Amino acid sequence: MNKPKLLNIIKKFSSKKVLVVGDIMLDKYIWGNVERISPEAPVPVVEVIKETQNLGGCGNVASNITSVGGHSYVITLVGDDVYAEELRQMLKQKNVNTDGIFSDKSRPTTVKTRIIAHNQQVVRVDKESRHQLNPQLFEKIKSYVLDIKNSIDAILISDYGKGVITKSLLSFLIKLAKKLDIPITVDPKIEHFLEYKHVTVLTPNLNEATLGMRLHKKPQTEQEIYDLGRKILAKLKPEAVVITRGPDGMTLFEKERIYHIPTRAKEVYDVTGAGDTVIAILTLCLAAGADFVSSCEISNFAAGIVVGKVGTATVTKEELKNVIVEF
Repeated sequence: MNKPKLLNIIKKFSSKKVLVVGDIMLDKYIWGNVERISPEAPVPVVEVIKETQNLGGCGNVASNITSVGGHSYVITLVGDDVYAEELRQMLKQKNVNTDGIFSDKSRPTTVKTRIIAHNQQVVRVDKESRHQLNPQLFEKIKSYVLDIKNSIDAILISDYGKGVITKSLLSFLIKLAKKLDIPITVDPKIEHFLEYKHVTVLTPNLNEATLGMRLHKKPQTEQEIYDLGRKILAKLKPEAVVITRGPDGMTLFEKERIYHIPTRAKEVYDVTGAGDTVIAILTLCLAAGADFVSSCEISNFAAGIVVGKVGTATVTKEELKNVIVEF
């Protein structure tokens, strides 16, 4: 590992702009204690101590980019409700450009509420719609992208299957990235997996890679994982595939080589949002002109930092530089 090279890449983050396209959500947390069971039903009664909220989905991705000094535009859909305004304000506080947030009155803003007692999740309540982007909003998004296309250095697809990412939008963005000669990266959803053809890099976790390729059994051996990565390369023809493997790190697949990077996490408290951090930092590295190996090394360090924090978290530029220097 070439530390000066990695640190030099991080220095370039401040001049790079990434367009993040995908599904945004508000992650709400209700924290409390359980002392008794409800007399109405055999369920715990959670006495609330505090409530917190974080950016989720592509909002967390965009926030990860700005937290390390990069610039991010976000394109997404929200409802016409109070949660939409909360998300806009939270993004602005993170210095994310919100001009590409479009309202769809036919859907609610996606909100995931987690009720946590004694640091253990009791239940999660989801408020969402999965219906697809309508033609009118698709045209608005296209128009916005074309207006800013000369200002961006990379495109990042953050697909959570809530309706923003469609075949038409994917096709438009992939063709545009090729025309502009900029990287286009994808954090994939299983249902759309076979649609992500000819992108720069895909970053599925092992489960997403397995189910996305319609396999019935998750690979158990290194050889089986290597075979899976090669199948994705052959089928979808990206320039590279990065399979994230939790405590086993990540494996990079290129046409000519396979490169494995062990995890850099010292302690693991919460893996929520780790995939968001990987795709955000990886894309920023590619926008800065880094090769795939260096990009993976840096994003792996970043993921190692965020899993040591509770909830959807981000990493700062100083944290990232320090962990590389100290390694």
